[in-house]
Amino acid sequence: MGEHVIAVDVGTGSARAGVFDIDGRQLARAVTRIGLHRPQPLHYEQNSDEIWSAVCRSVREARQTSGLPADAIVAIGFDATCSLVARDKGGAPISISASGKGSFDTMLWMDHRARTESDECSIADNPVVSRFGGRLSPEMQAPKLLWMKRHLPEAWARAGNIFDLCDYLTWRATGSNARSHSPLAAKWGYEPVAPGARPDDFYDRIGLSDLADKAGIPERSTPLGQVVAPLSEAAADDLLLSPDCLVAPGLIDAYAGAIGAFVSEGGDYDRKAALIAGTSSCVIRFDRIAETKVGCWGGFHDVALPDLWLMEAGQSASGALLDHLIRLHPAGRSASPPSPMTLFDAIAERLAVEGPAYGAPLTVLPDFHGARSPVTDPHLTGILAGLTLDESFDGLCKLFWRACVGLACSIRDSLSNMPGAGDIETLLMAGGFASHPLIPALYANVTGRTVVTDTTRDSVLYGCALHAIRASGLARKAAGKAVSFNPGRRAVSPDPDAARLHERDYAAYQIMKRHQAELTALYG
Repeated sequence: MGEHVIAVDVGTGSARAGVFDIDGRQLARAVTRIGLHRPQPLHYEQNSDEIWSAVCRSVREARQTSGLPADAIVAIGFDATCSLVARDKGGAPISISASGKGSFDTMLWMDHRARTESDECSIADNPVVSRFGGRLSPEMQAPKLLWMKRHLPEAWARAGNIFDLCDYLTWRATGSNARSHSPLAAKWGYEPVAPGARPDDFYDRIGLSDLADKAGIPERSTPLGQVVAPLSEAAADDLLLSPDCLVAPGLIDAYAGAIGAFVSEGGDYDRKAALIAGTSSCVIRFDRIAETKVGCWGGFHDVALPDLWLMEAGQSASGALLDHLIRLHPAGRSASPPSPMTLFDAIAERLAVEGPAYGAPLTVLPDFHGARSPVTDPHLTGILAGLTLDESFDGLCKLFWRACVGLACSIRDSLSNMPGAGDIETLLMAGGFASHPLIPALYANVTGRTVVTDTTRDSVLYGCALHAIRASGLARKAAGKAVSFNPGRRAVSPDPDAARLHERDYAAYQIMKRHQAELTALYG
């Protein structure tokens, strides 16, 4: 066996695979798109067989691109969005569509059909609710499961294996029903210290006393620092890897990004937070002590970096909001709509001429898909102010950029509510939303923090690879080399002039939040 691992990251719209050596070098990367079904508002569905096929294609392509033989891959790790995969006792898919029909067995993480159930779950007087900041989000699994039990009784009767997506991937890879501590603690309510106990009292309180049987979930979670099992023969054939390849426990995708970001900083978590920005955005802090706060999720112990507590905040829609605004604007509804990168390039030219005030006074409150923090409220809605009848491409650029400013203001607001917020001096930014240089600079100017990105390596895949190295035992061979190898660190400090202008934007953001509260109270 060799000294290489493969990391797999399943996001909202694609499955990515990367090949890494134990020094942390990314040798190859491949991406395969995944479809998304939106049958009605708030419902977002996928097909887990399609997801697995996309994973296999990306793994095969990445390894072949690297030039490595199959037996050079010692271990494989999977991270994924916190989507919910429904299967029966025999492992066959169960439709989660409201009709009960079709091939979609996966509720995407951003599926908000269970908003009523999330409100009801939050009433329960239980430590689980406290760990989730006093209110459960419909993006968590308990509300989704309760919705499924109520609205799809025939599907619920058949259920026997219901997985967080990253656990589904390890199940497909090994046949093992081991469930990772990362999603179970952070999305299923298991006790926060691994191996965490199943919260049966909470499940009983919310009407899910039969969940252990219907979901096939164990009494305790599987800690991250161990192997689930080697690849099954079938999975080895699907992935074109050796059946001796070891499989690490699954990770939440944002937590994999936080691992990659912090290890790239030498593992120093003091006065730092990770910002993993893609379709949604997560702000993540690590500490030696557990902290709980309203509007902040956690703490969860050893769900990412070993021996540390994780606290989380963020946005339900960031990249998803920008894509939505492109579709809404007349200039974005052409046969070939402009991509976000095309818009960023055009905005960069305009900013060079007009400065940081470009697009003002157009203002965007970005809660189009509810809010995670500083309050968890899936019922909140977004606001656009300062619109005109402008249908031009420049009008789209202004709207797009001012939405980016609104998102940055929202992250500043979330940071201010996190435990230890006053100590945070640096944001370690990763994810697809951070790929254009305008964004790290904007977030530095709006938040007043130095923003650090890795320009040569995919931080989410890197974190997943480090996790696989740790679980497989390769970390002893690495002897810290993966920590020291960081070829593309780029730090952006706030520009004083731009930061002063963005103080006005943050003031406008706070005014819009007050108006949002007034309108919500008015309409009930």
